[in-house]
Amino acid sequence: MRKVMGAALLAAALVPAIAQAQGSNPGFDVDAATRAYLDLLQGPARAKSDAYFEGGYWLTLWGAVVAVLVYGALLVSGWSARLRDLAARRIKRTRLVPASYGVLFTLVTFVLFLPWSIYTGFVREAQYGLMSQTFGAWLIDQLKMLGISLVVNALLFTAIYAVIRRFRRGWWAIGTGVVIGFLTIGLLLGPVFIEPMFNEYTEMPAGPLRDRIVAMAEAQQIPADHIYVADESRQSKRISANVAGLGPTIRIALNDNLLNRTSPDEVAAVMGHEMGHYVLNHIGWLLFWFGLGVLVIFLALSRIAPRLIARYPRSGVRDVSDPAGAPLLLAIASLLAALATPYISTVIRWNESEADRFGLDAARAPDGFAKVAIRLSEYRKLEPGPIEEFLFFDHPSGATRIRMAMQWKKDNMPGATMAKPTLAQ
Repeated sequence: MRKVMGAALLAAALVPAIAQAQGSNPGFDVDAATRAYLDLLQGPARAKSDAYFEGGYWLTLWGAVVAVLVYGALLVSGWSARLRDLAARRIKRTRLVPASYGVLFTLVTFVLFLPWSIYTGFVREAQYGLMSQTFGAWLIDQLKMLGISLVVNALLFTAIYAVIRRFRRGWWAIGTGVVIGFLTIGLLLGPVFIEPMFNEYTEMPAGPLRDRIVAMAEAQQIPADHIYVADESRQSKRISANVAGLGPTIRIALNDNLLNRTSPDEVAAVMGHEMGHYVLNHIGWLLFWFGLGVLVIFLALSRIAPRLIARYPRSGVRDVSDPAGAPLLLAIASLLAALATPYISTVIRWNESEADRFGLDAARAPDGFAKVAIRLSEYRKLEPGPIEEFLFFDHPSGATRIRMAMQWKKDNMPGATMAKPTLAQ
């Protein structure tokens, strides 16, 4: 009898655990619910999305090849050394030569890279129906970015080459700190000074949707005095949002495509995800992990570049502290960065997956989240293989995200039923 009672008590103790393991809603079929959403993108639309995204794999390779060709041409032709000499003639203080060289280098490489930039940034986007700008408007934005690059590169070249001159052996470590410092300043100033140069930001109109976003932000202790809408529809059809900035520059923003093309639940799902990046301090983590990557690349540069400079004196580059050697450093870094694609993708994808889980908890809109995953699959391959996703996806695939949302729905919404998904245009 005691054995029977003991078995009964054990069974009674195990029942809740078994039920929890099966989910709070065992009648909800995650596989079927996921498939219902995946089937929203079929035929020519899916083929187009797959082709666009898979083409990006080759762009990573060809981008590195183009960079090596451009930077190699500057070195082999002696143009880089001539740019250094021109900078030195105009600048009396040797310490400021890298700044002047940086300006000249930025102008020259802008022109040399322009055909590649036109193809990847305008022609290809237009071919796949993602571009809203005319070529003239796109080019104006590129010239704005050139202006920013002239200032940033002048400062960055000055700082990096000052470190190389001062710390001959350990410049690679200190130089990494300089790069991370520049990235941090960019994150701090970007939302306030840079982004408004490209788009107009206006306050989101009052209403139930704004109230919902404010309530979500306040629940996460995120400043929500201002919620901005950017007019990015004039440039692209992509939906996006962010909680950007650091410290006093933090602000919540979403683009007009998200506001106009999606439902309130979809907007809430996206904003919950973006709030996750802020609450989970993903900016700090990204700076850390990217800093490790930069450290490895700089270490490699410190070992490889001096040997190549000594081996090919006809380039006119004196040593690694000579700014004329910048094309060599950038060519090597471009190759190493292309090889590091799986590392970069994994770091970003890990943060994005964490933000997805946070957003589902914050917005409690799993179907809205799944619909957004389908919309993003207009230009991201929806169902890649596991190796493909690991190597090339810097966000979880649409299939991964939809399954996560449906599993969350099963586990957290008792009595949830399968929806017949549709997408409002």
